[in-house]
Amino acid sequence: MPNPGQQDRRNIHTQSVHAGERDLKYFDAITVPIVQTSTFTFRNCEQIGLYTSKRLPRYEYGRYGTPTQTAVEHKLRQLEGAEDCLLFDSGMGAVTSALLALLNRGDHIVLTDDVYNQTLRFCTMHLPRFGIECTVVKMGDYGALEQAIRRNTKIIYSESPTNPYLNIVDLERMRKIRKRYKGLMIIDSTFATPLYQRPLEWGMDLVIHSATKYLGGHNDLLAGALLGSKALVDQVREYQKASGSVIDPHCCYLLLRGLKTFPLRTEWCTRSAQKVAEFLESHPEIRRVFYPGLPSHPHHAIAKAQMTGFGGVVSFWVKGSLPRVQRFLDALKLVYIGPSLGGVESLITHPAMVSYYRITRKARYALGITDQLCRLALGVEDPDDIIADLDQALKRSAR
Repeated sequence: MPNPGQQDRRNIHTQSVHAGERDLKYFDAITVPIVQTSTFTFRNCEQIGLYTSKRLPRYEYGRYGTPTQTAVEHKLRQLEGAEDCLLFDSGMGAVTSALLALLNRGDHIVLTDDVYNQTLRFCTMHLPRFGIECTVVKMGDYGALEQAIRRNTKIIYSESPTNPYLNIVDLERMRKIRKRYKGLMIIDSTFATPLYQRPLEWGMDLVIHSATKYLGGHNDLLAGALLGSKALVDQVREYQKASGSVIDPHCCYLLLRGLKTFPLRTEWCTRSAQKVAEFLESHPEIRRVFYPGLPSHPHHAIAKAQMTGFGGVVSFWVKGSLPRVQRFLDALKLVYIGPSLGGVESLITHPAMVSYYRITRKARYALGITDQLCRLALGVEDPDDIIADLDQALKRSAR
């Protein structure tokens, strides 16, 4: 197995192809195989003793890892600059497992109000059942965040960029808060990927990715990743062994394949997003555009200071009522209507109808989820074709 403490200093494009794989290839194959087994056998009792005493690195049971999983974890570890990585069967599996493993009855968590809707629901609806308190603060209000910290605050949790308004956490500000706060800081960096942002370098304790998105990149798998120090990741690993939120070898293989091209795809998506955002900002049927690469975005300066790219997602408000927005979505011919992001196909979603339909209009408006809000995730198509599709749909829906 590769040394978990050794870091690869090569360019991220090179790492995405080679990191974590050299020692896990068999029969001279160029690709890491799918080790599709639930059980790994021992040759004799001596091997059992060597394994249980940690003198023999090897595998025992599929729920505790496979060679295919190890290859992905070591590649992601190198890409993120982390000491350790742990894969899960979904992004939410990584979120919930990390929180349940690291929080105890009587602990307190602070999170920003525009984290992913299911993360918000888990923290506010389910954690209290385990005697864990939760305080939600306005994204970007660092004074309120500091005031929310208590003696029993164990975790501060946020996303950057956030979904769907692409707000950016000021990691330098968080590092300063860290000097007076002794708990953990966790950042979901799914939208940024390790290509554009590495929160561990800014003093964050753990990073979470929904690998379903850019890292997998083909809309054909579900996976999550947790990265950070070995000590912290090991705590979550022990919890995972009991909870069973594990990823299967075939999914690991698909993720490994996706990771080899993720910098290329993400860079293309980002260039397309910038071009589309500038087009939408000048369109008469668009009220407002939210993209960190635009000077009009409230966190543009922060994004420029701590990110090397702005990502492939653009959110915007269409002018008019909900029926007009629905006509716009229905008029699209190239862009698919659907949740998720980061795949090769461009996807557009309407958060009010898809992610927040369970809550009242008043409640979702309080979170900024208006009837006019759309979130567009650029794929790898030519951006001019996407622009033409958006333009015709906006014009048709305005009639």
